[in-house]
Amino acid sequence: MPVGLYVRPSMSETLLEHQTLIRGCVFFGVLIAMSILEAMFPKKKRTQARQKRWPTNLGIIILDTVLSRLASPFVALAIAALAGTQNWGLFNILSLPIALEIILCMALLDMAIYWQHVAFHKIPVLWSLHKVHHVDRDIDASTGVRFHPIEIVLSMIYKALIILILGAPLIAVFLFEVILNASAIFNHANLKLPKRVDQFVRFFFVTPDMHRVHHSIIQRETNSNYGFNLSLWDRIFQSYIPQPQMGHQGMIIGLESHQSDKPSSLWWSLTLPFHKTVDKNED
Repeated sequence: MPVGLYVRPSMSETLLEHQTLIRGCVFFGVLIAMSILEAMFPKKKRTQARQKRWPTNLGIIILDTVLSRLASPFVALAIAALAGTQNWGLFNILSLPIALEIILCMALLDMAIYWQHVAFHKIPVLWSLHKVHHVDRDIDASTGVRFHPIEIVLSMIYKALIILILGAPLIAVFLFEVILNASAIFNHANLKLPKRVDQFVRFFFVTPDMHRVHHSIIQRETNSNYGFNLSLWDRIFQSYIPQPQMGHQGMIIGLESHQSDKPSSLWWSLTLPFHKTVDKNED
């Protein structure tokens, strides 16, 4: 190319080109880091050994990646880029300073994910998918990415609609996607944080102790602490429970109707939404 004709790629083009690499590095970096830390500083004694659960959880991760996880962030960023070029959505109308747009968009996207999570608990057909996440009888870093592939696809569609409505800047969508994945792994980790550290962090963000309550077999606790990143939504919408009724060591993880070795089976977990079973969330 002749000198003087080179045009430096825009930030949008750069993110679209390298987003899979960046997301992959952050995703696996956080997963490996949390796995090491929770092995060194575990909060709760395991019900099952890692080698019994992790092949299934990692198998679901691989399927999610092949079927949708590689497409999901690309679609989200592509939708954001399209909204920007066509001036669609709320923030393209308001024309706020970019820094403020990024902060507001990330907060609103996080709130949208909170309500998505609530919907997956309250609507029976969605709960049949989401309970694949909840039947894991231990909670650790791998649980943070144990979601049925159909749930991932539905989440992708939902986020695309929210991004269009907001007219979210591409950089805000990119940062939100990276942070959401990292925070989901962090707050599912079986990691023991010092009490004061946990109290300080959870004032702003969801901590492992806060989210562990959500994986209790007690229905009231299962239907609480829906946040994945910011902790304020649970407080604002009155779904916050600070500690489990039975304590972190005494609480039972999973669903009361599935306290067996079946959740450790990949095929059983993938076909669970189509089983004719009833649990308390479906009453």
